[in-house]
Amino acid sequence: MPYEHIRDEAGAEALARDLSGVRRFALDLEAAGFHRYSDRLCLIQATTPRNTYIVDPLAFDVRELLRAPVEDPDVEVVMHGSDYDLRLLDRDLDLHLTGLYDTQIAAALLGEQAIGLAALLESRLDVRLSKKYQRADWAERPLTPDMLEYAAGDTRHLMALADLLRADLAAAGREAWMDEECRLLERTATFRSEDDDGEPEDPVVRVKGARDLSPRQVTALREALDWRDGIARAKDRAPFRVVGDQPLIEAVARWPRDPGELVDIKGFPRALAREEGADLIRRLEAVSRLGDDELRPYPRSRSPGPGRPPPEVEAVAAKLKSVRNRRANELGLDRAVLPSNALLLAIAWQKPTDARGLAAVDGMRRWQMQVMGEELLGVLRDGS
Repeated sequence: MPYEHIRDEAGAEALARDLSGVRRFALDLEAAGFHRYSDRLCLIQATTPRNTYIVDPLAFDVRELLRAPVEDPDVEVVMHGSDYDLRLLDRDLDLHLTGLYDTQIAAALLGEQAIGLAALLESRLDVRLSKKYQRADWAERPLTPDMLEYAAGDTRHLMALADLLRADLAAAGREAWMDEECRLLERTATFRSEDDDGEPEDPVVRVKGARDLSPRQVTALREALDWRDGIARAKDRAPFRVVGDQPLIEAVARWPRDPGELVDIKGFPRALAREEGADLIRRLEAVSRLGDDELRPYPRSRSPGPGRPPPEVEAVAAKLKSVRNRRANELGLDRAVLPSNALLLAIAWQKPTDARGLAAVDGMRRWQMQVMGEELLGVLRDGS
């Protein structure tokens, strides 16, 4: 199937006519976050029963082109691994998708071992996708013909794949599971830069190894991350492409006194140390002069209960995990599809006494209640 490359409103008329009459189409989005500071939406791929379209949202405003079909709950929108794409639609286009059918979710609910799009297309349809442009810079213009062909492949076969997975879900009696998961994802997929209290997220929580640093080193790491973020923003470059997390961890552990010492840190770019290192050194020196009461240690982890769970709660959670693990094996599912360890710990804390109480625990699905709710309640009754 060929594709049509749409770069202006006049060219979008054919897609608008096509979408106006469909009850189902496939959709995928590409962003530039792997390369650029801004992970803005850069490309939209749509496949209808008639044709595949590649739309350039950097060239013209595509919101009204997509609004009606994307927000119509009677139009099924087939996507794969849609969580991030739904967030992009919400943030960049103010579009709130309904009618989602996510083939990655369907594969997970069927117990597929490999749920990536390429693996599923190969195993189910004997279609092999190239991986050449997985890390492409989709903000680049002009896009090459090979990049456009690669992008078109992400939606060309999605509806055929969805048909196969749908049939298997029906045979397994898991269609309601799929519907619940897709509707939940529609409601919850949104970018969040705040924690549960509405405060901006502490950037150190995203850095592996930060938890093991001293309060002074954690305070210095925040300064280093802010320094990197400013450079990344100015150069429109993804922060990790400026310098990785681990060189910054090493820098706050060593407390270098001049930019030349930054060069000795593995993975710290020489040019970055020469051009921007003096500012980082000044920031680290300022942290070194702070009093202990001015330091901000690593944020305390949130627990589903009031502090660290006592041994009896941990013991109940362990029994709940055993039930979850056994049911996962019986159902042929990955354990991650059933209640997570964090959710099971929350259940152990709250100790609901009946199905209504268990269903009210945040994160518990109706279909999970059906397949293991009584067994979880049995553990809670025995442990009370």
